[in-house]
Amino acid sequence: MSSSLTGIGVSRGIAIGRAHKIHGDDLLVPQQVLDPAMADAECARYTSARQIAKMQLRAIRERIPGDTPRDIAAFIDTHLLMLDDRALSDAVTDRIREQSCNAEWAVQQQADHLVAVFEAMDDAYLRSRRDDVEHVVARIQRILLKGDKSLHVGKPDQPEPTIVVADDITPADVILLSQQGVAGFVTEYGGPLSHTAILARSLSIPAIVGVHDARKALNDGEVLLIDGQAGVVIGDPDAAQKTDFEQRQQAEQRFREMLAQLKDVPAVSKDGKKISLLCNIELPTDTAHTHGVGADGVGLYRTEFLYMNRTDMPDEEEQYTAYVNVIQAVSGPITIRTLDLGADKQVDSGRMAGPTPNNPALGLRAIRLCLKDETMFRVQLRALLRASAHGPVKIMLPMISNIEELQRARALIEVLKTELQSEGKRFDPQLAVGAMIEVPAAALSAPLLAQHADFFSLGTNDLIQYTLAIDRVDDEVNYLYDPLHPAVLRLIHLTIEAGEQAGIPVSMCGEMAGDTRYTLLLLALGLTEFSMHPSSVLEVKRIILEADVKHLRQLGRKLVASGNAVETAELLHRLRGEVARA
Repeated sequence: MSSSLTGIGVSRGIAIGRAHKIHGDDLLVPQQVLDPAMADAECARYTSARQIAKMQLRAIRERIPGDTPRDIAAFIDTHLLMLDDRALSDAVTDRIREQSCNAEWAVQQQADHLVAVFEAMDDAYLRSRRDDVEHVVARIQRILLKGDKSLHVGKPDQPEPTIVVADDITPADVILLSQQGVAGFVTEYGGPLSHTAILARSLSIPAIVGVHDARKALNDGEVLLIDGQAGVVIGDPDAAQKTDFEQRQQAEQRFREMLAQLKDVPAVSKDGKKISLLCNIELPTDTAHTHGVGADGVGLYRTEFLYMNRTDMPDEEEQYTAYVNVIQAVSGPITIRTLDLGADKQVDSGRMAGPTPNNPALGLRAIRLCLKDETMFRVQLRALLRASAHGPVKIMLPMISNIEELQRARALIEVLKTELQSEGKRFDPQLAVGAMIEVPAAALSAPLLAQHADFFSLGTNDLIQYTLAIDRVDDEVNYLYDPLHPAVLRLIHLTIEAGEQAGIPVSMCGEMAGDTRYTLLLLALGLTEFSMHPSSVLEVKRIILEADVKHLRQLGRKLVASGNAVETAELLHRLRGEVARA
């Protein structure tokens, strides 16, 4: 009899194959008190396990084909760097000596400490980096406890495709599994922003995470059907279900082939409205993906990782070089967000402004921290200004909540322009400076902010969370995360309207911009610039090409004006119907 489980679809696609369960038992970490005289031997045992882990990762990295995008290998490099970080080398051996405990227990204590640091972060993407700590630690623990050498599923030419079912899968495992021809994977843990999820999307492996008790509910060797977009897993399907998924798999392939043909087609609606489609990127190597989908440029380049996984602050020259490399690699304009770290995110090189606050989401972070630590902010702004001489750059200020913050940042930029001019260093004197609208107060005061900003960018991830007072990665309340909440829609529309009246562009760089369920809705609200993960660009473009923006704007005005829940639901239903037809 067939069974059905649901989770979070993180990598689109249909997969059919037999279940292969790995990491089938949780690691039970023993706590042992050792004779202090054994400390040296225990430290040596830990060091040996860490070296074996490094050898495993290097072996996997060497097997990556030369034509594979560099960012895929970068995930392995990240874990290799973590294995050499003092937080996982010296800190663990110090615990072994100070507590006279076994290596496994010392590793677990240090891991718990590091995970707690990431858990305190407000930014969902940075908070998900705790997964990297857990993956690296799990690799070391398996070596210490079981002598694990590597992950192996089967021969790439095995007669039937395999779908891996696991508690969790590391980025290294994903790469190894892709080389072994695995059709897809299902995990009990993980989220859509994890490195594992990002890699699965990059490698086009259908994947579902967060399927609780998957290892108990699914049997080794049984046929599985997975829908990586809907997050549905069917075990032991009947003939009708299997036929349905086979047909959907073929349709998905045809759909992908059709999308690829849209790469060089301008994003112009049926009634002639030009829409800008931009990409969000994390690293310079991500720029290759923007070319692959024919994006108009980069709407969000995050700079936080210049400050992380290191013990010192990046100086002006290092930042200048990094920004120039990205600018030169991008076709089109690039919007670079200034540092969005805070007292809750000072993992390595960042300076603590005090103890971690009880509620870091409402604490000293982003523009607040930068304006308080002006020395750090000046270094980044000087580097960004100098880099602007090499291409079309915009500076975006995160978490603006009042006019004074925007004015102070702009005043500092003008001072730095004068400095650079006196030093004979080039920059773009017309460099645009804009504000991220991710706090309800900013959206409500958008007409006033628009008088001091060159552009707006809607950060819907935070805007929705702050508006609805919920944490979308908290399993207890994430059901309340609703981009279609009337308050959210009105704040989005208010921001877009304020931009239109002031004659400044308004873009959206949150996940909502890349979700095709909301494309027509956002067009109806007046959005003309979308910035998203590169993998979403062509799907969003397809919908835009079939849209009548003038007609949608009429529906959008009715939607915002509606104070009736029934009428609002009816209008949204009409928009959803148009999405289905597009």
